[in-house]
Amino acid sequence: MPHALTRRIPLLLALIALLAGLVAVVSAPRPAQAAPATFAHPGVLVSRAQLDFVRGKVNANAQPWRAAYDQMFASRYASLTRAAHPRSVVECGSYSNPNYGCTDEREDAIAAYTMALIWYITRDSRYATKAIEIMDAWSAVITDHTNSNAPLQTAWAGSTWPRAAEIIRYTYTSWPNVNRFATMLRNVYLPEVVNGNTTSNGNWDMSMMEATLGIAVFLEDRTSYDKAVTRFRNRMRAYFYLATDGSVPYGPGGGIDTPSEIISYWQGQSTFVDGLSQETCRDFTHTGYGIASASHIAETSRIQGQDLWPEFTDRLRHTLGFHAKYQLGTAVPSWLCGGSLTLGLGPVTEVGFNALNFRLGIGMTNTQTLTLNQRPAGTNNLFVAWETLTHAANPA
Repeated sequence: MPHALTRRIPLLLALIALLAGLVAVVSAPRPAQAAPATFAHPGVLVSRAQLDFVRGKVNANAQPWRAAYDQMFASRYASLTRAAHPRSVVECGSYSNPNYGCTDEREDAIAAYTMALIWYITRDSRYATKAIEIMDAWSAVITDHTNSNAPLQTAWAGSTWPRAAEIIRYTYTSWPNVNRFATMLRNVYLPEVVNGNTTSNGNWDMSMMEATLGIAVFLEDRTSYDKAVTRFRNRMRAYFYLATDGSVPYGPGGGIDTPSEIISYWQGQSTFVDGLSQETCRDFTHTGYGIASASHIAETSRIQGQDLWPEFTDRLRHTLGFHAKYQLGTAVPSWLCGGSLTLGLGPVTEVGFNALNFRLGIGMTNTQTLTLNQRPAGTNNLFVAWETLTHAANPA
C-alpha cells in the first residue's frame, strides 16, 4: 500500500499544480476587452449620464460647476456670432509654422464642442444650430492635412470633433449633413491617425490614438477601436514608467529598443522612478498632452463598457502625482533632468483625478492640490477643454 501511495504522489502534485494554475488564471486581473458589442452614445469623453449630472449642477448654481460653466460661456468659443474658417488643405509645419488653417481648425472644433455642451445644459437650440453650422462648414470643404505636423494636427482636431458630434447627433433633433460629417472623419481624419507614430515623442501617439478611438465610436468602427486600444496599451508602457517595468522603460519599437537608445529617447534621463514620463525632461507641457490623451482614452473606454482605468491605475496615479508635485514647486533633485524642469503641465488633471480619486477612492494628495488650485480648468486651445465642468466630482 505505501508503495502504491508513493506512485500516486507525482500525480497528486501535478493535479495540485494544475488547480493552482487555474485559480491564478481566474483570479488574475483581466485586461479590458476592446470594442463593445453595442456602442454607447453620446460616448466620447462624456456620457449622457455625465452630461445630466453637469446640467443639474450648473442649473442649481452648484460649485465648481457653475463657475466652470460661466468661464466657458464667457470664452470666445461660445460666441453665437462666430464664423467658421474651413480650408480644403490644412498645412501645419513644426510648431504650426507654417500655419495655414491649423489654429482655425483646432479652435473651430473646440467651438463646436463648446456649443454642444451649452446646448445640452441650457436646451437653447441656437447653440446646437451653431455647432452644426461649424461642423458642416468643415465637412463640406476639408480634404487633407499636410506638412510635418499633419499627424498631430489631425489628432488634435480629430479628438475634439467627435465629442461635439456625439452630443449633437444623439441629443438634438436634426442634423441633415451628419453622414457627410461621418465621411469626413472616415476619409480625411482616420487614415492619418489610425496607424499611430512609433518614433516621435509619445504625446503624438497618445493623441493619435485618442482621435482614432473617438472617431471609431462615432463611426461604430470596431476594427479601428480595437487597433487604438492595442496601440494605447503598448504606448502606455513606453511612455509612463513603473519600477515593475525593469531597469529601463519599455521601448516604443521602431528601432528604439536597446537601453542606450531608450535613454536617449527619454531625453537622456538614465534614472527611472515611478511616474516619470518619456517627455518629462523635455517639458511638462508636452507631457501634459500625453497625460490628457491617456486619461481621455481611458474615460471613453469606461463609457463604452470596456474600462481601461483599472488596467492602468498605478501607471496613471504615479504619473499624475509625480508631475503634480514638481508643478507645485517641489525642489528638483540633481538626478532628475539634470536638476532643471520646464514646467507648464496645463489643465490636464481633472479627468484622471476624478476617475482615480473620486470614483476609485485612491489618495492623490499632490494631484488633488494642483487640481483644486487650477479650477476652473479652461482650455489649452488645442484639444483639452472645460474639464472641471465635465469631470469634477462626476460620479456618472
